[in-house]
Amino acid sequence: MKRVLLTLSFDGTAYHGWQVQENAVTVQETLQNGLESLLGVRPSVTGCSRTDAGVHARQFCCHLDCDDAIPKEAFLRGLNSILPKDIAVTDYREVASDFHARYHCKGKNYRYKMYVGAIHDPFLKNYALRLDQPLDLERCQQFCAGLVGTHDFAPFSSAGRSVTDTVRTVSACNIIENKRGFELSVSADGFLYNMVRIIVGTAIAVSQGRRSPNCAKEIFALGKRELAGETAPPQGLYLNQVFYDLR
Repeated sequence: MKRVLLTLSFDGTAYHGWQVQENAVTVQETLQNGLESLLGVRPSVTGCSRTDAGVHARQFCCHLDCDDAIPKEAFLRGLNSILPKDIAVTDYREVASDFHARYHCKGKNYRYKMYVGAIHDPFLKNYALRLDQPLDLERCQQFCAGLVGTHDFAPFSSAGRSVTDTVRTVSACNIIENKRGFELSVSADGFLYNMVRIIVGTAIAVSQGRRSPNCAKEIFALGKRELAGETAPPQGLYLNQVFYDLR
C-alpha cells in the first residue's frame, strides 16, 4: 500500500464544493468515482481544504492510499480520460505513509478576479465579479497592507466556520491591475470560512469610500463582523497554490 498526493485543477461551476454531500454533486465524489473506475476499488480521498460551491482551483491537493502498480503517466492519462472535462489531475506523487494533505499544508494562496463593465459579461459570470467602476488601488493597497501579519481573523469569517482557533498569519496581500480588471491575491498559513470573500468585499467597500483604508486595525481590535464588508460571491474565487515542504 502506498500513499499518493494528487494535484488537481477544476472549474467549480457545476459542483457544490469539494467535500462529499448528500443530494449534491461535489469534486471529491466525482474524483472518487473516477478512481473507482480506474482502480476497481473506491479509495478514501482527503483534501487540503474545503471549497464552497462555485469556487475554482488552479491547484488543489489531496491524498489517498492505493496498492496499484500503474505507472505515473498511465495513471494520469487513464484517470483524466474518465473524469469530466472540468476536472484535471495534473500531478501524481508518492509521499510518506504519514503524509496528510490538510495537516501538512504550510499555507495557501487564493486569487479573486474582478472585471470592470457597465454591462455584465455573460462569459465571465461564473469566473469573475463585475465592478461598476475601477478600484481605487491606493486605498485598497493600504487596506491590504493592514491585513498582513498574525491576527484574529474571526471578524473576517462567517458564522458557519467549524474551527475555534481563528488566529491566522497573512504573509502577503495585494491587488493587481490587469487588462480585464483587478485580481486580489492573498497568501496565509490558513484560511477561515469565507475569509477571502469577506476580505474582497471589504476592499471594495474601502475603494468606494464606505470603509476607511485603515479599517483593518479597528476590525481586529473590536472583533466585529459587521465592521467588515459584504461577502463577495464565490464565482471569482480561485485556490491558486498550495504549499508543502516535500523533500
